[in-house]
This record gives sequence, C-alpha cells and structure tokens, in this order.
Amino acid sequence: MEATVTTANNNEKTWGGGEDIQPLGASYGKMMMWFFIVSDALTFSGFLAAYGFSRFKFIETWPLADEVFTHFPFMHGVSAPMYYVALMTFILIFSSVTMVLAVDAGHQLKKTKVAIYMFLTIIGGLIFVGSQAWEWKNFIKGEYGAVETAGGSLLQFVDAKGERVALEEFAVKLPEQREALTRSHSTWFMEDAETQATYTVAEVQAGFKAHPELLIRTEQIIENNGKKSKKVLTRAEAETRLATAKYVVEGANLTRNEYGSKLFADFFFFITGFHGFHVFSGVIINIIIFFNVLLGTYEKRRSYEMVEKVGLYWHFVDLVWVFVFTVFYLV
Repeated sequence: MEATVTTANNNEKTWGGGEDIQPLGASYGKMMMWFFIVSDALTFSGFLAAYGFSRFKFIETWPLADEVFTHFPFMHGVSAPMYYVALMTFILIFSSVTMVLAVDAGHQLKKTKVAIYMFLTIIGGLIFVGSQAWEWKNFIKGEYGAVETAGGSLLQFVDAKGERVALEEFAVKLPEQREALTRSHSTWFMEDAETQATYTVAEVQAGFKAHPELLIRTEQIIENNGKKSKKVLTRAEAETRLATAKYVVEGANLTRNEYGSKLFADFFFFITGFHGFHVFSGVIINIIIFFNVLLGTYEKRRSYEMVEKVGLYWHFVDLVWVFVFTVFYLV
C-alpha cells in the first residue's frame, strides 16, 4: 500500500492509502470523501452565488415564494404557503439524525441497530425525492395562468380584493382558429408557444372584457407596511396592457414562467434538480451499504467505516439543502 520516492539524499514514503500514514488522522477513504465534499461545496456555492446576483438584478420582478409554493398533498384548492416545503425539510433533517445514529451504532458494532437506522434514512431520502418530484409537477403545471406581452412583461389576473383568478374562471372559448398540425408541421416545428396553451390570447382578452370586475397585476413588487405584493393596475391600464399580450403562459418551464421572472424557473429547475440528483445518489449508495450491513460484510471486518463515509456524504446533501431552502423559499 505504500510507495517510496527515492532522491539523491533520502528515501521518503508517500501516502498510498495505507493505515500507517494517515494525514489529519483520517483514513484514505474518508480523506477522499472530504475532497469530494469540498469540491462539490464549491460547485453549489457557484450556483447559489449566480442565483443571488440574478435575483438582485431583477429583484423588482422576482416571484414571491409565498405565492409560488402553496400546494399541499390532498388539499387541492387550499393555499398552504411553504407548509409542504417545511415538511420536506424536516424529513431530510430527520434522516440526517437517523444517519448519525447509524454511524454511532456502527462504532459500537451493533449490526441490527445500524440496519434499522440506515433503513429509516433510506425511507426519509425516498420521501424527500418523491416530494421534490411532486413539487416540480405542480410548478410545471401551474395553477392560475398568465399572459406575456410583446415586451416580455407578465400580466396576472386578480379580483377586486387582489386575489388571483385562474384563466379557466373567465376565459371564453371562441370558434377554433388554431392551425391543424400535420406530420410535417407538428408541435416541435412551431415557434408559437400559444399553441401549447389551453386558451388563446384572443380567448383570454374576450373573457377579460366580459368580466368588468377583473383587474390585472404586473410582475413589479411594491412594499406596503413591510408587506410585499405585486402592483395592481386600474381597469383602463389593464385593458391597454392586455391589448399587447402575445402569449398565454401556464405553469413554468425553461422558456416562460407564469409566476414571474424566467430566470427564477431556470435556477429552480437546475439547482433543486442538481441537489435532488445528489439525494437520489445518496439513497442508492445507502441501499447498497444497507444490504452489505445485512449480509454482515462490515461485521466480519469489525469496522463500519463505510457507513461513516456515506454518512459524511448524507450530512453534506442535508446541509446544502438548508442553503437551497433559504435562498429559494425564505429570503
């Protein structure tokens, strides 16, 4: 396991991963895990820094988290801002606790306890990844819909109280005017994103005209008595702005976003997706280690260091989520 470097004056042993020479008192495997964690932390730091700069640049039109993440399973139509995200975060942090208990049980060579705590950690990770996929689904699908003007501004519809109104509540169905798609001129050949929406711009405009109680609010954030909200236009201003509408926007994707700035959706998909990939990878690794525990692999070695190494990785992804949760949902 050791290598020897020979020079003109001396013979020096370099670290080959053996137990005799341990920099910082750590084994080769743990040192490599720490190297990976540090490099990955720098990657996440770069992503979050880019998000911070972009948000600062477009701070007046950045979506409000309390208006975006309002869904909760089995509570359709009930606004529960941040509740499910908080639950997801609690589950992931709790899985970090069970991982600590698994590592501690490994130090005591208690195979059964290691298996139980690792199983709980795996369940927590699977729930988190599934919850993140569910949250993506709702974010992509959208809830209310909006329109985008020729200048790229986003217009959302509200009632007299300032509450959001969905397109389906007022848009009218006009005689079919959309171009029929053929094999040679199908969806992926068409640049007009309106063909993907449930309603056309004309249908939204007609519905708005038929409901004089409706108003329009813009992306611009205003602050009143310490509370942030979007600027609501007068009826006359709303009709003027709506006349410039070019696209109907439903949900969020890498091109358009019904909640506000397009960059918000881009960063959300990329950063939370990158983190979700880390969590999923951690779950797979935990499952492999879990079966090795059941087979008695580490019991025979009289060492559960592999559990400790995967524990370092799991704590890292938990810590990263704390920062992701902070910048996307709290700040």
